[in-house]
Amino acid sequence: MKKYFIIFVSLITISCNSQTSAKKSNHSLSIKYKFNKADEQWKSELTSLQYYVLRQAGTERAFSGEYDKNYDKGLYVCAACKAPLYESNYKYDSRSGWPSFDRGINENIEFDVDYKLGYPRSELKCLSCGGHLGHLFNDGPKDTTGERHCINSAALTFIPNND
Repeated sequence: MKKYFIIFVSLITISCNSQTSAKKSNHSLSIKYKFNKADEQWKSELTSLQYYVLRQAGTERAFSGEYDKNYDKGLYVCAACKAPLYESNYKYDSRSGWPSFDRGINENIEFDVDYKLGYPRSELKCLSCGGHLGHLFNDGPKDTTGERHCINSAALTFIPNND
């Protein structure tokens, strides 16, 4: 039993830390982003974790992000370009270890496909800069959209309401 647990944990770790496959959908190749910057400029403007998540499509460790348990009222924007992405009233506790929303501000989100794990997954990106946000799953709240936007905290900046 212990052997199977170690194998399971190893597979999860590998899948969460793997780099993006070069295989991309035709959709993402045809998009012109509002914010096109050289790689060195992104590196100088973002923290190393933000760069890893947003520009290299990485994933932060579960339960490590600063917004996982944040339930203050406000707006979540892209950490790279400040495009509005998620309203706090659509955030819920999925117990997955990442901030989860049942919907986003769709006019600012690109829905793409990645093949990082060897099969297609619904990837979410910022439509203004192309930054990787996370993934879309169909295991969200059934009483709303049924969707779970599983987002890396490092891809977001939170702007609290001034009530």
